[in-house]
Amino acid sequence: MFQMILSSLGVCGCCGALRPRYKRLVDNIFPEDPEDGLVKTNMEKLTFYALSAPEKLDRIGAYLSERLIRDVSRHRYGIIYFFFIVVPFFLLSQFVKFANIEEDTPSYHRSYDFFVSRFSEMCHSSHDDLDIRTKIRMSGIKGLQGVVRKTVNDELQANIWDPQHMDKIVPSLLFNLQHVEEAESRSPSPLQATEKEKESPTELAERCLRELLGRAAYGNIKNAIKPVLIWAHVQDSSPVPQHSHLVIQQLLGHLDANSKSAATVRAGIVEVLSEAAVIAASGSVGPTVLEVFNTLLRQLRLSIDYALTGSYDCAAGISTKIIKEHEERMFQEAVIKTIGSFASTLPTYQQSEVMVFIMNKVPLPSSQQSIEAGKAGENRNRLTQIMLLKSLLQVSVGFQCSNMLTALPSAFLDRLLSAALMEDAEIRLFVLEILISFIDRHGNRQKFSTISTISDISVLKLKVDKCSRQDTVFMKKHGQQLYRHIYLICKEESNVQAHYEALYSMLMLISIELANEEVVVDLIRLVLAVQVAQINEDNLTAYNRCALFALGAAYLNLISQLTTVPTFCQHIHEVIQMRQKEAPYLLPEDVFVERPRLSKSLDHLGPEVFFWQSKISEVLGGSGYNSDRLSTPYIPQLTDEDRLSKRKSIGETISLQVEVESRNSPEREQRAPAEEITYETLKKAIVDSVAVEEQERERRRQVVEKFQKAPFEEIAAHCGARATLLQSKLNQIFEITIRPPPSPSGTITAAYGQPQNHSIPVYEMKFPDLCVY
Repeated sequence: MFQMILSSLGVCGCCGALRPRYKRLVDNIFPEDPEDGLVKTNMEKLTFYALSAPEKLDRIGAYLSERLIRDVSRHRYGIIYFFFIVVPFFLLSQFVKFANIEEDTPSYHRSYDFFVSRFSEMCHSSHDDLDIRTKIRMSGIKGLQGVVRKTVNDELQANIWDPQHMDKIVPSLLFNLQHVEEAESRSPSPLQATEKEKESPTELAERCLRELLGRAAYGNIKNAIKPVLIWAHVQDSSPVPQHSHLVIQQLLGHLDANSKSAATVRAGIVEVLSEAAVIAASGSVGPTVLEVFNTLLRQLRLSIDYALTGSYDCAAGISTKIIKEHEERMFQEAVIKTIGSFASTLPTYQQSEVMVFIMNKVPLPSSQQSIEAGKAGENRNRLTQIMLLKSLLQVSVGFQCSNMLTALPSAFLDRLLSAALMEDAEIRLFVLEILISFIDRHGNRQKFSTISTISDISVLKLKVDKCSRQDTVFMKKHGQQLYRHIYLICKEESNVQAHYEALYSMLMLISIELANEEVVVDLIRLVLAVQVAQINEDNLTAYNRCALFALGAAYLNLISQLTTVPTFCQHIHEVIQMRQKEAPYLLPEDVFVERPRLSKSLDHLGPEVFFWQSKISEVLGGSGYNSDRLSTPYIPQLTDEDRLSKRKSIGETISLQVEVESRNSPEREQRAPAEEITYETLKKAIVDSVAVEEQERERRRQVVEKFQKAPFEEIAAHCGARATLLQSKLNQIFEITIRPPPSPSGTITAAYGQPQNHSIPVYEMKFPDLCVY
């Protein structure tokens, strides 16, 4: 207290013992006679004091400046010389401690760009003298360490985690880690006797890098890791190919070990795995690839269980940790992204194996794979199906193949297409997107993102190549399977605009990428069959029916321009013009908008607004297309897949399709033998058509209702009677077609009065004389 009073009165200069300690320590390092040199022991005392009380550093610096000004004014040049030794050493030894001093108020105008650039430059020093080069590099590393400590935790200062700073700091530290100097033992100067200063740049850079990464938060670690990966590529110091898969295995093991950690922790590990996959994927072959995807898919399923049960023990109420669904979704998206990034670096044959592996993990209602029952099981199955199909979509986006027949095995396509028949609309959309990514090999997908009737197809600038022989074989093998699933997806009640856009893209991409004349004919038949189904059936909503009519118009409009048959284009153009006048709600411009303009009833439509199969068959047949195949209506066949799908609508749709189209198809009416048309005929057709349609619709409804609601005994009796009738008809056919050899001796009469052939041995036959030698 007495010292503070004397200091305020300015009388401390008369008594050295009353001055502050830091001033006495500064004064003691300077000798009375310049020829005596610096006092080493006093210099060590000042250094120790500054390290023990870093808050005094600013006062020590101010007093050194004050003393320097005083000595300059007094022309004490011998003492001034010692300042050039003391000040650099003192600043170098105290810089890191000074950087850790917390400021009361932030300095908004202060910028560290110069310091980062200058210290990074010092870290790359290439001075000829080894000793000087080592000192410069160590000074640069300490400078970077001080800048990081000063700014890393202060949100009001410049963000040291910005890429512009990390791209300089991290490579500078890695450079010193890589270049280990085989330096000779150096004798420390009198001012460099501390043990800490004897360490090498490599050790100091390693400690600084560990400290940098240890201070990084989740949102900043990416900016620190990315320069490491880039630097490894530039320096060609990534692991050799035969050992690179070990990096992935270590990361996967770390992910498994933390499988019950928070979602943010697991997401961080997966993010690192995604970045490391770019380096290591090229050296991973065989089982290593499948092991990676097996681990990621297992983590994906665990995350789904965590989100559903709310517990890391897969049993609700056991764990005390709170699981946040949005964090689990973030982790799931990170896993899906990692699957895509890893698969994109693999060759085509391995990508095909990965897709088959993922598809086999998708739970489907088949005889080989069991499905969990109950509400919880349904939710788990649905989320698993969606996540796995998302993963498959990520892989398929980067999948490029010239031969789809070998790249996509039949078993894979069977499972993928079976998922297209599921009731969940989101799953069906994922399947369509996956198929589109497989077929689109020239980047035409985005050109069909909007459904419209384009008058000139050249504005799309499509990339079209001739269909290869492998594509032709692929369509011969799997074409009917694709058509059938497209037809059934079109008739789903839960379809929305996204489904129709995907169907439109798929039809157009098949026509461009995989089409020959036979495929074009089958696609036209398919679209016309969808139109006929909407004319004769009313089980779909008005929007679904109008959307399918509009989809057919848009497809036929483009395919007619691709075929370059003038009469075909003219017919399609005439129907579109008629729809614009009479029924604009059958065109995509009125249906696929934010507020569709629909009609409540489609029963009053005239034949002029429909595309007629007979007319299209006639115009295309004259241009060399198969008119017989064109004139045959497309009818999908019932398969075992429909029985396994447990869908009522599919079985009913296909079982009634033959009967409906054979009886009520407008094409059948047009292909009827020509007859004389009079006024009375037209009047009778107009009056009777409504009644006939009502009777036919009622008959179809009764047939469907009978098989849905009738007792089992009644249905069994009905089927038994039909079986008996069928057997009797077969017996009659066999009696007509299968006969014994003719007998020249005549015939005998059967028990029911019908003549029956009787066979006799050859040696008993009587031949005419002219036949005997």
